Amino acid sequence: MSDDDLVVRKNVVLAERELRWRFSRASGPGGQGVNTTDSRVELSFDVARSPSVPDDLRERAVRRLGNRLVDGVLTIVASEHRSQLRNRDAARERLLAALREATAADPPARRPTKPSRGAKRRRMDAKTRRGAIKRLRGRPDE
Repeated sequence: MSDDDLVVRKNVVLAERELRWRFSRASGPGGQGVNTTDSRVELSFDVARSPSVPDDLRERAVRRLGNRLVDGVLTIVASEHRSQLRNRDAARERLLAALREATAADPPARRPTKPSRGAKRRRMDAKTRRGAIKRLRGRPDE
């Protein structure tokens, strides 16, 4: 494991060679430098075919990231900073956050419960009181 590898979870470490970087000119702040510096960063990671992601986590990640994937590849774009280095760090952090969220375990299933008898009675009493208030708003009977 090298320093450039990304640790998503203790059992998922992405090798730097699996990441694809692209650089282009960004819009936004930077003055004249924005026209000459390739500070916009695109970081792509092939979730569907990565050997670093275990099969069960890959299935979960592909299902949860489905609308963000193009042919199984997740692409993160960062162009909010003026320097390429800071944009690289921002893209790396966003990729880690997306993969951690996508591979997180499902929350425990909720056990369905029924309202208690007292809760039902309180609800019905409140409805009766509310109905009485609304009846008082009408025209008086003659």
